[in-house]
Amino acid sequence: MEPTKNGDFEDEEAPENATSTMYLKKNHLSQINHENPLFPPLTARHSQRRCSFKRKPIKKGKFYTMDPCPFVRLIIESLALKLPQPTKPVAVASGGVYPTTTPCFCKLRLKNFQSQTALLPLSNGSGDSPPESSTSAAGFHLDALTLRRVSGKPVTLCVEVFTGRMGRSCGVNSGKLVGSVQVTVDLGVSQTRPAVFQDGWMKLGNDHEKPSAKLHLTVRTEPDPRFVFQFGGEPECSPVVFQIQGNISQPVFSCKFSADRSRSRSLPPNFSNKNRGWMRTLAREKERQGRERKGWMVMIYDLSGSPVAAASMITPFVPSPGTDRVSRSNPGAWLILRPHGFSVSSWKPWGRLEAWRERGPVDGLGYKFELVTDNGPSNGVPIAEATMSVKKGGLFCIDGRVSKSDSAASTSSRSPIKGFVMGSTVEGEGKLSKPMVQVGIQHVTCMADAALFIALSAAIDLSMDACRLFSRKLRKELCHDEQDSSS
Repeated sequence: MEPTKNGDFEDEEAPENATSTMYLKKNHLSQINHENPLFPPLTARHSQRRCSFKRKPIKKGKFYTMDPCPFVRLIIESLALKLPQPTKPVAVASGGVYPTTTPCFCKLRLKNFQSQTALLPLSNGSGDSPPESSTSAAGFHLDALTLRRVSGKPVTLCVEVFTGRMGRSCGVNSGKLVGSVQVTVDLGVSQTRPAVFQDGWMKLGNDHEKPSAKLHLTVRTEPDPRFVFQFGGEPECSPVVFQIQGNISQPVFSCKFSADRSRSRSLPPNFSNKNRGWMRTLAREKERQGRERKGWMVMIYDLSGSPVAAASMITPFVPSPGTDRVSRSNPGAWLILRPHGFSVSSWKPWGRLEAWRERGPVDGLGYKFELVTDNGPSNGVPIAEATMSVKKGGLFCIDGRVSKSDSAASTSSRSPIKGFVMGSTVEGEGKLSKPMVQVGIQHVTCMADAALFIALSAAIDLSMDACRLFSRKLRKELCHDEQDSSS
């Protein structure tokens, strides 16, 4: 490849079958998807072809292939229950069921998956007409390993219906089982095209002569291929990031973690006993600095060494007055940055992540992620908000169809994101963490797009450390100086 007159490098032509897989050049920065709300279009001035980063020439025909892993989303929706009308009045004291007042719910079970629970609205309609109102369950995500394990075998979804309130009372399930239904799902078909396996009413019970309750549900599947990446080590150890495809892994990014050490000071050479006041001032300053965690940054590089994304801590993580924890009222924050201009200081923010330490019966890491608009970081569009266990860790997830709490539901209603965007594993506090990142293929057009999600994954993982109680030590890689390591 020869440089042009302006010092840039011309693009090589992709192979003829380039439409069937994604070809990523070492020197190729993001070509923004204009129809994707995650990646707003750039102006001509911001064109990636004018990016100033030095790019090394690549031999003719050298491409990196990014093939997605097969995933299938099992969707259970349009849930409703129709109870049989009683032949005679039933007294409330006797524990009878009133179709208009009794709460009902269902449990969805799939082998090797954690069961899910969903409320069931009651339908008073006649015949086989669709219910007046319905609900949906979170559904199941089947990864490549699961699909290989059940290859050629149908799986069975079991739905159990209960009356009464959800939960347990005195260690005993409070609901009363009404009946159950089973739906067979062919995952072989589901990997290539959408499929519907049940849509309508199903009778609960085997006695077809007696009136019985009916469950309305729709069971369908959608192919949901994703790119899968894994950090080769903990983000603070500046690891290589691999792309995973089946049993094959290949390096696609490298990370560089840094902590701002500009706050460190040294004693002046002419220091003497008469400078005790200056030393006390320095001690107070170092104590204050030991009560804040700031200046952390993770740069993401492609294989040519060009920076393609970054996560920068812009708001320090500091404990609330009188405590040793970061509170929700004063969270720490990161900016996820994408290339623009000659230096990192001129890069444009893509997203903003806030994190804090939740109080409550379960110690949790709370987080909120929003897309940054042209109006600035303070006017972002929230697309993810949740809490994960500090002890066990969890999954950082951006999915427009999954709401795990009231706040998440409120966030989802305002979000432009539909469907699965990304998921990243986060280990519990003090545990070895090598984040596994999944990204929906519709949100990645090239390497730099994927790098933004890698930077975001590093930021949420490091937030687990940043929100660690200030009475506990941080590992040396995260410390600005010795004072921080003892904080």
